[in-house]
Amino acid sequence: MKRALHLLAFLCFSAPVGATGLPAKLGPADFHTFDEKQAEIGQLLFYDKILSGNRNISCGTCHHHDHHGTDGLSLGIGEGGEGVGPKRTAGTGKDRIRKRIPRNAPALWNLGHKDIRVLFHDGRLEVSDLYGNGFNSPAQEWLPAGFDHILAAQAVLPLVAQFEMAGNPKENEIAGAVHDRIDAAWPILAKRVRTIPEYGEKFVEAFDHINQPDQVTIVEIANALAAFIGREWQSYDAPFDAWLSGDADALSPDQDRGRQLFFGEAGCAACHSGPLFSDQGFHALALPAFGPGRTRQWDPMPRDVGRVGESNRLEDSYRFRTPSLRNVALTAPYGHNGAYPTLETMVRHHVDPDAARAAWKPALAALPEVPWLEEIDFVIQTDRLEMARQAATRDIRIGLLDEDKISDLVAFLHALTGKTADGPRPLGRPEAVPSELPVD
Repeated sequence: MKRALHLLAFLCFSAPVGATGLPAKLGPADFHTFDEKQAEIGQLLFYDKILSGNRNISCGTCHHHDHHGTDGLSLGIGEGGEGVGPKRTAGTGKDRIRKRIPRNAPALWNLGHKDIRVLFHDGRLEVSDLYGNGFNSPAQEWLPAGFDHILAAQAVLPLVAQFEMAGNPKENEIAGAVHDRIDAAWPILAKRVRTIPEYGEKFVEAFDHINQPDQVTIVEIANALAAFIGREWQSYDAPFDAWLSGDADALSPDQDRGRQLFFGEAGCAACHSGPLFSDQGFHALALPAFGPGRTRQWDPMPRDVGRVGESNRLEDSYRFRTPSLRNVALTAPYGHNGAYPTLETMVRHHVDPDAARAAWKPALAALPEVPWLEEIDFVIQTDRLEMARQAATRDIRIGLLDEDKISDLVAFLHALTGKTADGPRPLGRPEAVPSELPVD
């Protein structure tokens, strides 16, 4: 007799089981229109380390084509590290990293969808009129106007993040400018780019309002990056898409059973809803905690407080944005901190979070060795009261599913992988970039 297991089924308290129907089909009309020439500039910039303070890291370092737009790590190794993906190291000497990136590198799939309105694990970038520039962001009123959409606004923020791409104060002019005010670095970066003749010529050709290179600002750079990301990582040709279009044989028997569970008994679709399989809301899963944390100002402990760090509403504590599940089988590890290495282990956390937290071992986290940070990596787990607070904050109901049903759910998640997602992308990784800096 199969052992019955409790399933923590992604189900928000407010949503009854089975309340969410099948999503609408996803297709080209659901995405913003991206200019091809701008995307070609964006491809080069995405892999060009010219956009980092110390010219030693690019967007592609942590969102690499070889790793389906992610890095394969639980917590990333940012500015100062060496290499790409799970083999990336923390650097050496005075250039070595001072801190791990506090959260898992999010996947880039389908971020050009017209309905995307909030980004980052804590939603610190939202479509909003709060500051008169179209967005509520960490840059507040200093975020420039003119971004084509939220994906472009997102592109400028890692450039000025100390441990991601900017570097440490006194190391370079970018980090120093950011220390003065967040928007002070963007004109410096724009000048770096537009004074390279090849880039200058390409911007004049691709943007109607740019007549000469010295008109290029961080806004055009961001719009080019967004054009590349938005075109490059579109995906809507999974077996599930074929099934939605009427191909009854597109799903294997176990995938079809998993589909019925996902949209029925298990209630997964209450939060993983819509064509992107995300409600873009914020929910607490009580994942195992580790890493340097992303705290509120003056927080005395290395914890990740989640959405409350942006909203300042205590009810948002430990809640994180619902990730899209499209191509999820390609983007391990899972969770806002990459706590689980496989889909099965992530689903099993939903099966019984208390047991999973108790059984979780640091070895499950994909963390490159950083001896000088070992003291901080798992110290939060020694705080009994903090662990109790996090374990008690869960926005999901418990049901009953047996082992076979868990297996079927995992099979269905694999049915959300696009047929072309694991192959060459439209533009891919460039062999060289105009700055002549090395390409990861």
